[in-house]
Amino acid sequence: MKRKTMSIVGAAALLFAVFLVFASGCVSQGEEPETITLAGSTTVLPVAQIVADVYMDEHTTADIQISGGGSGVGVTAAKEGTADIGMLSRDLKSSEKEGSSLKEYVIGRDGIAVIAHPSNTVSDLTTAQIKDIYQGKITNWKEVGGKDLSIVLIGRDSASGTREFFTEFVLKKEDAAKTMQEYSSNGAVQKAVAQTPGAIGYVSLEYVDPTVKAFSISGVQATVDNVINGSYTINRPLLMITNGEPDGLAKKFLSFILSPEGQKIIADNGFVPVTV
Repeated sequence: MKRKTMSIVGAAALLFAVFLVFASGCVSQGEEPETITLAGSTTVLPVAQIVADVYMDEHTTADIQISGGGSGVGVTAAKEGTADIGMLSRDLKSSEKEGSSLKEYVIGRDGIAVIAHPSNTVSDLTTAQIKDIYQGKITNWKEVGGKDLSIVLIGRDSASGTREFFTEFVLKKEDAAKTMQEYSSNGAVQKAVAQTPGAIGYVSLEYVDPTVKAFSISGVQATVDNVINGSYTINRPLLMITNGEPDGLAKKFLSFILSPEGQKIIADNGFVPVTV
């Protein structure tokens, strides 16, 4: 009995010794868990999540948590420290930069496609026509060469960086008509347009699929290649921002997303990479 007890104690001691060796090995390699949070643009969110998943697969001690809310939320979260990195689908405003320590990192560029239901017979619009449509000056598709069908305006909510860019670039900083239906994400806009024959909407290029059709703008197709060559002008930067110089996992993650591997993920998901 005594011999059996000693055997058990010996085995336990051996297991404990192995654990100590393993634990000391982990500590010596500096593999302590690190966590960061990202918040903001719903345009950036899906590709940021993909990049984060790849990074976490390669760095098992990294924990990267991502949430949306819109570009405005990204700015506030970075400033107030409720997120380590803010995500934007537009430029920072002067008012947001003023008195802040925000650092900007352009991780890619994105074209904005103006979309309609696939049954719409109109294929090309000018930016002036789009502006008039969204401001309620053109209310029927027959006015731009289409069917006798009322136009249903669909757009993004006030927190959206996509909406802010569209308002500034296409609407020339003027308001859309009050009849515009507001949605909180690209996916919601895409779905609404796909289900509404008279609808017009605007989404990130990655959301153009067979359920909707994208208008060419003055004869130029809404494609990544045309964003790259500069012929499709309705495009904007995708940003990540930090409050001051990033360090730790935030710095490593930003370096990864700007690396060739990270930029390939950006390109594979329908955006325009900024580094080669």
